[in-house]
Amino acid sequence: MQVTCYNKKSVPKHNNSVRRSPCPLNASVEMLGDRWSLLIIRDMMLRGFRTYKQFMECYEGIATNILADRLQKLASYGIIAAVPDPSDGRKLIYRLTKKGIDLAPVLTEMVLWAAAHEHTGNQELVKLMRADKEKFLAGVRQRWASHDSQRS
Repeated sequence: MQVTCYNKKSVPKHNNSVRRSPCPLNASVEMLGDRWSLLIIRDMMLRGFRTYKQFMECYEGIATNILADRLQKLASYGIIAAVPDPSDGRKLIYRLTKKGIDLAPVLTEMVLWAAAHEHTGNQELVKLMRADKEKFLAGVRQRWASHDSQRS
């Protein structure tokens, strides 16, 4: 199999910025390529985090400026959406979009890959994923579908 290189003229734009290349993996890396974005999505998907305050309490210790930047970037790519908090319009509630929920299989494979090659914590989660990956993913999708129906 031969991989072709791309010329600069064929590189698509997103939000008025040019991607390095039209390669699908490059697009993924540009959208999700730093640890904080992936950890924010993890916290939303697995822990049900929905507020700025909850993200600030994650044990990895994200800085406020980094969190604000990553939330904005994830929203600009359509991975998450921010809606006003019904109880306090000055605050935002974050939710995964369909595009964000579609990352569940990717994050699951990343967890399983890391657990297979490194000593990691949260073995209960790993066992749950390994036991029935499709059931686990269906649960994630169902949880977010119920979040959306509660908002309506």
